[in-house]
Amino acid sequence: MTKSDTPSNSVPSVQVIERMFTLIDVLASREEAMSLKDISEKAGLHPSTAHRILNDLVLGRFADRPQPGSYRLGMRLLELGNLVKGRLNVRDAALAPMRELHKLTQQPVNLSMRQGDEIIYVERAFSERSGMQVVRAIGGRAPLHLTSVGKLFLATDDPQRIRAYATRTSLQGQTKNSITDLPRLERELSRVRQSGQASDNEELELGVRCMAAGVYDDQAKLVAGLSISSPSGRMDDAWMPKLKETAQQISQTLGYRGGA
Repeated sequence: MTKSDTPSNSVPSVQVIERMFTLIDVLASREEAMSLKDISEKAGLHPSTAHRILNDLVLGRFADRPQPGSYRLGMRLLELGNLVKGRLNVRDAALAPMRELHKLTQQPVNLSMRQGDEIIYVERAFSERSGMQVVRAIGGRAPLHLTSVGKLFLATDDPQRIRAYATRTSLQGQTKNSITDLPRLERELSRVRQSGQASDNEELELGVRCMAAGVYDDQAKLVAGLSISSPSGRMDDAWMPKLKETAQQISQTLGYRGGA
C-alpha cells in the first residue's frame, strides 16, 4: 500500500498532529496533573519534543500547567465537548441506524421517549411491506406499562415510584394480554432489569408484538427506547441481538461508554 492509499482514519498525515493526539490521550489517562518526565515516557517522545508540543497546547488552552513541569487537560476541551454535546440529538443520532435495522427486519422500527406516564413516538422507519395494519404515528402516545419501551423506563424507577404509577393509572388495559395488576407488573419489570430488554406481547394492540432495547446518554441515563413492531406471527426473537447492537450504536453516538 502506498502512502496515498493509506486509509484516512489510520494516522494523521502530519506527524506533529499525531504526537499532539498522543499527548492528549496520555493526559486523559490520569485525573491528576502529570510530570513532563511521565508524560514523555508514556507518549514515547523525547522530553524536549513533548515539552514543545505541550507548551503549544497550553497556549491553546487544550492543556493546563498548574505548576512548572506538570500538565493536565485544559478547559478548552470541556468547552468544545459541551458544544458537541449540545448539538447531539437523539433523533438525529438514531435515524440512519433505524433505517438500517428496518432494511434487515422489514418491520417498523420506532424511537420513543418518556413523557410523564406515557411514551411518545419521536421517529420511525417503516414501509408498506411490513404488513402492519397500524403504524404508530410520530407524536403518538401510549401508556408505559403496555409498551416494550415503556417497561424499559418503568424498570429504572424504584418500587415506590412504580407503585405510585400504578395508583395514578390504575394500570388500565387495552387487550386481554395487558398487564393490569401490580404484582405481575413488578415481576415483568424484574425480568426487564435482568435482561436489559423488554417486550410487548399483544398488550397494547391485539395482533402486534414489540421488542425494545434502551438508548443511553453520556451520563448512562436512559433517554429513549428503540423498538421493533411486528405482526404477532412474524416476530422473530433472533432480531433482538441486532436491535440491542443498534441501540448501543446510537448510545455511543450520544457519548455513552457502557457495555451493551
